[in-house]
Amino acid sequence: MSNAYLGWFTTDKTFPFFIQYGGHDEDTYLHRHADFSELVIVLSGNAKHIVNNEESFIKKGNAFVINGTTEHGYKEPHDFKICNIMYRPEMLEAIGPDLRTSNGFQALFVLQPLYSDRRAHSDKLSLPIAGVEHAAVLVSTMVNEYESKQQGRQTMLIARFMELVVYLCRHYDTQSREAPDSLSHLANAVSYMEDHYLEALSLEQIAVRSGVSVRHLNRMFKAYYQTTPVAYLQSLRLERSRMLLKHSDLTVTQISYECGFNDSNYFTRQFTKAYGMSPKAYRQLKANIQS
Repeated sequence: MSNAYLGWFTTDKTFPFFIQYGGHDEDTYLHRHADFSELVIVLSGNAKHIVNNEESFIKKGNAFVINGTTEHGYKEPHDFKICNIMYRPEMLEAIGPDLRTSNGFQALFVLQPLYSDRRAHSDKLSLPIAGVEHAAVLVSTMVNEYESKQQGRQTMLIARFMELVVYLCRHYDTQSREAPDSLSHLANAVSYMEDHYLEALSLEQIAVRSGVSVRHLNRMFKAYYQTTPVAYLQSLRLERSRMLLKHSDLTVTQISYECGFNDSNYFTRQFTKAYGMSPKAYRQLKANIQS
C-alpha cells in the first residue's frame, strides 16, 4: 500500500483540483489519497473495488467518494472506464445549507467516505442509464474546461463541480427512497438534526423522521459515530455556542437558550467538559487573540 498525492497530478497550488478520465486494463494496487478526496464515476464496464481489503462489485453508473484515510484499488477490470475528480475536502465548504442537510450529501460526501471500511461501499450510488449519460456530459464539459486553461477556468470548474455534486445527491435521495438502507436512514437522521438542532428535539421525533425505531437509531449512531444521538445533538449545539461566543455580544445565558439549552448552568458545565474552559473564559481567550 502506498500514498498518492494531489501534487502528482497538478502543480497548481492556487487551485487544488484535478479531473481526468481513467481506464484500467489490469489490477491496481491498494493506495491512499494522502491529501485529497476523490469522486469516482464509473462510465462503462465493471470491476471489483477493494476497500480496506474488502471487495464489492462496481459497474457502469456507480459513483462514490474515497477520502484520504481509506485504502482502495481495483481488480479484474472489464472495459472499465471511470472519471476521477480529485479535490481538497475544504472545496465542499462552498456547499449551501439547503444541500448540506440533504440525505444525499450526508450519505455520499460525509458518511460513506468516512465509513466505507465498514460498508464496503454497499451503499454506493447507482445511476440509471439516462443519469450516466447526463453525468458524462457534465464530466466532459469539466474536462474540456480544465484542459482549456481559459480565463475564469477555476470559477467555471467550481460551478460545474457543484452542479455535479447536486445532481448526484438528488439521485441518491431518489435511490434511497426506492431502496432504503441503514446508511440512508442515518443520513436522514443527521440531516434532520442539523436542520433542527436549535429546537427541542426528542429521540422519538428523530427516529420517526428517519424511518427507524429509537433502539435502531441508537445502534446506528453507536456503529458509525461511536456516540449517541443525544450526544451528537449536543455537539451541534455546543459548536453553535462557540460561534456565538466569538461573533456576538449575547450573554452566556442568552446563548445557552439560543442554542437549545434550557439551563445556563447546565450549558456551562457541558461547554467546560467539551472544551476544557468555561464559556466566559473561551470568549475572553478569543477576544485576546483577535485584539
